[in-house]
Amino acid sequence: MHRPSVLVTFAALANVLAGVSGDRLTVLRSPQYVRFREGQWPLSGEKVPDLVSLTMGFSVQEDLDWPGLGAGSLFQRPRANVLIAVRGVGSLDLPSNASSYPLENPVPFTLDSVANTIHTLFAESTPVVLQLAPSQERLYMMGMANTVFEDLPVTLQQIRARLSQDGSVLHTLPLRSLSRNNEADLLFLSEVQVLHDICALLLRHKHLARDQAPDLFSLELAGLEELARRYGTDSSQFQDSTKILATALQKFADDVSGVYGNNAVVEVVTVKTFEAPLTRKARSILESNRGSNPGSPYNRAYKYNFDYAVIFNIVLWLVIAMALAVLVIAYNLWNMDPGYDSIIYRMTNQKIRMD
Repeated sequence: MHRPSVLVTFAALANVLAGVSGDRLTVLRSPQYVRFREGQWPLSGEKVPDLVSLTMGFSVQEDLDWPGLGAGSLFQRPRANVLIAVRGVGSLDLPSNASSYPLENPVPFTLDSVANTIHTLFAESTPVVLQLAPSQERLYMMGMANTVFEDLPVTLQQIRARLSQDGSVLHTLPLRSLSRNNEADLLFLSEVQVLHDICALLLRHKHLARDQAPDLFSLELAGLEELARRYGTDSSQFQDSTKILATALQKFADDVSGVYGNNAVVEVVTVKTFEAPLTRKARSILESNRGSNPGSPYNRAYKYNFDYAVIFNIVLWLVIAMALAVLVIAYNLWNMDPGYDSIIYRMTNQKIRMD
């Protein structure tokens, strides 16, 4: 075997192994009109919010140059998008038929931009927006989420109290090597309980899934990260917890997809650890305090308005419709018989004859 062929084979094998063992973005559920292509195209972690926006039919500030997402339908949008970020593991044993892609540069991200878009476009509707990180007790709810998840335990104290009540996951999960008395184990089990309670509350308010406003859910689970820190990734506790979480995520995706009539996108992001974003602040030599003024000497453009595309289409098609209307009217007037089609000439001819 020639040396170049050996190098190419080794490079390809290294890419495959990196894709298997590295951080992943997995699409558990998606409608037929949201197409994810099969392949191993890496996606930057900072582009995950843009991917969520595009799957929901929203525009983004910068084009997403990623071939994994195909062109979708212009007349249909998903009723919900659920993004679950799992920290502490690079990949989970999820179904092999699910679309999965390598995730590079896994910096912390939020879906605040997507939530703001939903709030702007559907302010008069009833969207459900929930962003929750149980380990950090971070919660953000908007719209009907305050009504739907009013009884959802969000603090660690509330979730642990929920574990001792009826219907707790402790009565159904195979705990195996996990213990109910360790803090790291309880944190992981609390996050699984949150997934169960969210599905139960969505089933109770199933009528909200039929409205026109899309819903958004963002969950961050750090229980596996605590288990890895306490027991190690080779421990039986960590291995058992990954199997439990993989099963819980599949059931969660099935339940959410059923609530929204198979019109929901469910993504899972698995990262061993989030990297600190590297940013560099620079000052342009053309920077000026008068940049936003119309009389700027640098001829800068006005700030882009996201309604520009909408206004442009309205004006364009209105002008086209008016031009076609004028053309049709002019053609009919040109080919009109004044003595037969016009009532004015007809009455005039009769008056002349009578006189």
